[in-house]
Amino acid sequence: MQPLVSIIMGSTSDLPVMEKAAKFLDEMEIPFEVNALSAHRTPDAVETFAKQAKERGLKVIIAGAGMAAALPGVIAANTTLPVIGVPVKSSTLDGVDAVLSMLQMPPGIPVATVAINGALNAAILAVQMLALSDAELAQKFAAYKAGLSQKIEKANKELKEVKFKFKCN
Repeated sequence: MQPLVSIIMGSTSDLPVMEKAAKFLDEMEIPFEVNALSAHRTPDAVETFAKQAKERGLKVIIAGAGMAAALPGVIAANTTLPVIGVPVKSSTLDGVDAVLSMLQMPPGIPVATVAINGALNAAILAVQMLALSDAELAQKFAAYKAGLSQKIEKANKELKEVKFKFKCN
């Protein structure tokens, strides 16, 4: 099976955040790979990965990083594939440094950036990109989106049953 999406993280300590992307891709039955590469500690490996990604059959790269968050930008600089950045919350600046690093890319080197620790949304965005050329996946994704509204409708019905002394509905 050939991976279509690559989930890259700067360190395995980012796995608790990035596994949300992996779980969603798994649920959507999209082949993916997961690797740890550091823009600062393994720069040659990151460059090689990015330059070979398209020829390996990858379609989208999800790159998570905290602190200086150079990984998504370095990958974007070395590939023509879409790169989705996931700023990972760190202990020092709560991920704000990472989000700014991803958002402030120079013209021509975009990194689509989701919320801090937003790996699930990164995977959803990757699926939306892939669904543009895959009718079966588009149907599966439409069913997922319909399920979101059904969850809220169910939750709202359950809230009507919650009793409080001064609750009006």
